[in-house]
Amino acid sequence: MKTASELLRTEGLTKRFRGLVANDSIDFTLKAGELRCVIGPNGAGKTTLISMISGHQQPSNGAIWFQGQNITKLSIIERARRGISRKFQTPTLFDNLSAYENVELAVLRTGCPPRKRRSRILEVLDLVRLVDLADTTASTLSHGQRQWLEVGLLLANDAILLLLDEPTAGMTVEETASTGRLIRRLGQELGLSAIIIEHDINFIRNLQAPVTVLHLGRVLVEGSFHDIEHDEQVRSVYLGDQ
Repeated sequence: MKTASELLRTEGLTKRFRGLVANDSIDFTLKAGELRCVIGPNGAGKTTLISMISGHQQPSNGAIWFQGQNITKLSIIERARRGISRKFQTPTLFDNLSAYENVELAVLRTGCPPRKRRSRILEVLDLVRLVDLADTTASTLSHGQRQWLEVGLLLANDAILLLLDEPTAGMTVEETASTGRLIRRLGQELGLSAIIIEHDINFIRNLQAPVTVLHLGRVLVEGSFHDIEHDEQVRSVYLGDQ
């Protein structure tokens, strides 16, 4: 049986903001097709970590490898072209355009041949369960649907690695469950990888993905949700009685 290849690796990744160390020598690996949840208390360095991976922040020390190549010095745009796409907590959509038109703009940036554009746009909308709302203006979509549409924009940009910062924030229970199913589908059917920052413990439990726990800018522990849920250190600094 072939072992999944390594997609992403960080070595000694460190970020300092003047006297504050947000990330302290983080060694992190992600396999192709793997979903990984990153959790930890506020200020643990979660967002800083994915900001360095996406290129929105440059590390003070350390290196980032993607598909076997050192990308530490590459720009956000260059990383996006290689397949690293980030979704922020608040959707950034063209509210006056339809769901179809939003995805169309993303597809156009990839150089997709004209004869294939419509099928590609509909394929993406179907993946994020919005094909029936293709002509709906983005501003009138529900909060959850807007979040899914932004995930669709990442897919339309031919993302290989999705960086999802609190993808279920503000969602209903039903929308949160649907988001979990969507993320699992992207991994299982498309072989995409994702790093998911999330505070909803039930969502993380149901996602059944490996978990990395950060604390004070360092990796505290990694393992299955069952492992970290019963880890005394994790319960002390983050989970408590949840």
